[in-house]
Amino acid sequence: MPSSPKLFHARAPSSSKSTFLIFFCLIVGIAGFIFGISAILAVSRGCSNSPLRSVKVRWTTSANNDGLASESKRHKVMGFVGIQTGFGSTGRRRSLRKTWMPSDRQGLQRLEEATGLAFRFVIGRTSDDSKMSALKKEVAEYDDFLLLDIQEEYSNLPYKTLAFFRAAYALFDSDFYVKADDDIYLRPDRLSLLLAKDRTHSQTYLGCMKKGPVFTDPKLKWYEPLSYLIGKEYFLHAYGPIYALSADVVANLVALRNDSFRMFSNEDVTIGSWMLSMNVNHEDNRQLCAADCTPTSIAVWDIPKCSGLCNPEKRLLELHQQDSCSKSPTLPSDDE
Repeated sequence: MPSSPKLFHARAPSSSKSTFLIFFCLIVGIAGFIFGISAILAVSRGCSNSPLRSVKVRWTTSANNDGLASESKRHKVMGFVGIQTGFGSTGRRRSLRKTWMPSDRQGLQRLEEATGLAFRFVIGRTSDDSKMSALKKEVAEYDDFLLLDIQEEYSNLPYKTLAFFRAAYALFDSDFYVKADDDIYLRPDRLSLLLAKDRTHSQTYLGCMKKGPVFTDPKLKWYEPLSYLIGKEYFLHAYGPIYALSADVVANLVALRNDSFRMFSNEDVTIGSWMLSMNVNHEDNRQLCAADCTPTSIAVWDIPKCSGLCNPEKRLLELHQQDSCSKSPTLPSDDE
């Protein structure tokens, strides 16, 4: 004979305890709801303000005024630093990521938040499938590239530089756009202070300035005097390893048509010649071409022996081991 089910009779709670329990649950529920909404809003704000990571930029005939096909919102930063690199510079990038440029995404983001600067390696494309495949893997691992739809080769450097400034301007709302090479030792904290200085001139061309008597076309093997451009005077232009253009200057470059530019074989001379046609202020800063690490040096490279550091893969690591390079306090420069 089946047993009858067991019945459990619970004593009804008192009305006061029941009211307290309902009230307590209501408070907990409201608090949880508020916390959840706050968390969602915080994540949303973080996502909207976080800088772009690796991005591929291409040009089309049907894109916006500057020819850039991009629907991305411009991210606000104080300075955007494009580190020019190539397919043969894997070792340089490896050394950089072991020195002043963090290799992990969180570390790079902390550096960018602390300095107000965004950093990306800038590279074009190649028809070599194996090199493109290796680059794709590096992009996936480090996520710190700006990829340009332009052939990556030495003779294309002036065109690549113009493409870089246009792409950077389209993606980032920045006070300054910095072109840097991948073979210099940089102090981002000091570069940040330099770019943050008050300036009365809105169009600024900032770099370690030099005067050059001639420049060379490596293919044709001929020399063209710089006086060809401005009579018998030689024009001032920045050394190529690092220089910066203010937003107003880059805006002018973006607005001009491609056939408005005259391209020379040397990229730094090309930029300098463009600056002649604009009402720019040439700001010379020798801390951008320091031969040794000092309390005020911003960029260190082996001037004048090399256009950058000689043997950069090794020298970057050696310099970073020196306290005078990586651990010295940031002091104001003499002109501040």
